[in-house]
Amino acid sequence: MGQQMSELILQVNGLETEFDTDEGKIKILHGVNFDVYAGRTLGLVGESGCGKSVTAMSIMGLLPKPYGQITAGVIDYRGTDLATLPAQQMYKIRGNRISMIFQDPMTALNPVHSIGRQLMEVLALHQAGMSKVQQREAALALMEKVKIPMPERRLDEYPHNLSGGMRQRVMIAMALACKPDILICDEPTTALDVTVQASILELMNGLQAETGMAMIFITHDLGVVAEMCDEVAVMYQGGSSNTPMFSTCLTARNTLTPGTF
Repeated sequence: MGQQMSELILQVNGLETEFDTDEGKIKILHGVNFDVYAGRTLGLVGESGCGKSVTAMSIMGLLPKPYGQITAGVIDYRGTDLATLPAQQMYKIRGNRISMIFQDPMTALNPVHSIGRQLMEVLALHQAGMSKVQQREAALALMEKVKIPMPERRLDEYPHNLSGGMRQRVMIAMALACKPDILICDEPTTALDVTVQASILELMNGLQAETGMAMIFITHDLGVVAEMCDEVAVMYQGGSSNTPMFSTCLTARNTLTPGTF
């Protein structure tokens, strides 16, 4: 992919997030800054505990209340500051315009509901007015889009009936249900073996090329960064230092090799 920048759709400037604990307030993020462009992938990398997932939760408005809160900075999504957006308005953006998939789909999927029911619930929540028949048809189309074999049969199965790779494809299908502008991926392949990981990364690259969505890919695996990312933001000690320690650098896909940082 070339280096020419496309439309800027998300800017994070000076983001600071803190949590209330029994020992007092702890600042987790210290002045985080990065940009996200349509059709491109930003890799958000760093060691465990540096604040990558807290950054994603801050963007999504999913910080645990009342313990977690954004205390400074701007999260500018197409001219709207998500950091100060009321919960009711954030509800309209989360899932519809910005979606997220998580590391372990087994904990994200409901074990007592079928795959079809869970997909249909997402569609009913974000695309009002669809009949049950239309919801099932749309759910089937999503299963086909993420290349799940025998998709009609899988709709009536439960999460434990599916392999780890298929469960992750279901989570991707749910995230794509509303055709979001931005997809945040929080280490979505860490729990998968290397062969399945490769197929999931290939799928996500293909879906991005097809839809033009932006992605924020959270990982500590520089091999994944080299495969997936157009830009890289490196976080270091975001959860323990009192000094901003956040830097960004640019890289083209497939030019970054493990050990670069």
